[in-house]
Amino acid sequence: MNPRRVLEIIGAVELATLVLMLGNVVTVHQPEVSRVLGPVHGVAYPATVIAAVLVLGGRCRGWLLALVPGIGGLLAARAASPPSPRREDQACP
Repeated sequence: MNPRRVLEIIGAVELATLVLMLGNVVTVHQPEVSRVLGPVHGVAYPATVIAAVLVLGGRCRGWLLALVPGIGGLLAARAASPPSPRREDQACP
């Protein structure tokens, strides 16, 4: 499987769990839903950051985008596309 696709999937799981948890809190607030989705989101968020670091190598812009809660994984996956010939991201110092 393409590493960028893996990052997209993990990012989508992170976003979905965050939206479902917030929707649960705003509407019915079922503790069982929070007990299940909380740990899933808790694993998905750092997994997104780790996957972004691995997929994007030393490109700062990409893995820094992954630090944005909720949509960071999807933004990092988008940044994982091949760099244009005119401009390349610099490696982190």
